[in-house]
Amino acid sequence: MHFGVTTFPTDRALSPIRLGSLVESMGFESLFLPEHSHVPVDRISEYPSGGELPEDFYRFFDPLESLAAVAAVTSRIRLGTSTLVIPDHDPIMLAKRVSTLDHLSDGRVVLGVGAGWNLEELANHGSDPRLRWTIFRERVEAMKEIWTHEVASYEGTCVRVNPMKQWPKPVQIPHPPVLVGGSGPTTAQRVLRFGDGWMASGRHLDGPELKARIDQLQSMAAEQGRAPVPVMLQQGTPTAAAIEEYLDMDLARVTFRVDPGDEGAVAEQLERLVLLIDPYRSESS
Repeated sequence: MHFGVTTFPTDRALSPIRLGSLVESMGFESLFLPEHSHVPVDRISEYPSGGELPEDFYRFFDPLESLAAVAAVTSRIRLGTSTLVIPDHDPIMLAKRVSTLDHLSDGRVVLGVGAGWNLEELANHGSDPRLRWTIFRERVEAMKEIWTHEVASYEGTCVRVNPMKQWPKPVQIPHPPVLVGGSGPTTAQRVLRFGDGWMASGRHLDGPELKARIDQLQSMAAEQGRAPVPVMLQQGTPTAAAIEEYLDMDLARVTFRVDPGDEGAVAEQLERLVLLIDPYRSESS
């Protein structure tokens, strides 16, 4: 099981560049950054975690731009998104940006993707919120076609890509792993239909409920004749007892949240996490 870090990269906290260097030097396997292009002022969509939307959500750096900068000062850590809001993006341009990052990082991209919860945000990008699940799936499928075919095309309900050529292709074959985010009752079906793994979230699932959902996913995969599906948990519980549970669940990766702040505050959080995960490093690769 790999151990990584998830954080909110904002313009009022430690630079993602310096953060990436710290994460790598302290021995973590990965750094995952979230995305919101903006937050509409007139919004009725409720924050899924409850309460007021944290101000950090208004101040995110772009994750792909940030990870490209991190790639330039690191050589080992995996560079992840948790998650890209796919209905915010044109699939042709996003395919190009992701494959470019995979080249610049020598094949270190892990692409966590989601449909987004902020419906007004999606609408501002021209995506009909009522069709967000279809848009989400079709844009991911279209990107996979672009990454894996010399001449790519795609025909869906909401997405159409006429025959086209695009390079560079990703370094990773057939493409960077696409982890489908979500915790709803139909997430497993989406993972099996167009994902390469599941990105679960400890904010919404953990403990026995997470184990039950993983068991259900793997049972469905087996019924389809598929190998076990890799499962990553983001924002896991930072305790030894929780790590023992995650090992028993055979998670591929767990990331722990580090709150944004200055270098001293961030380094202190990372150091605490290093002490937590050190006894388990021999069980992760």
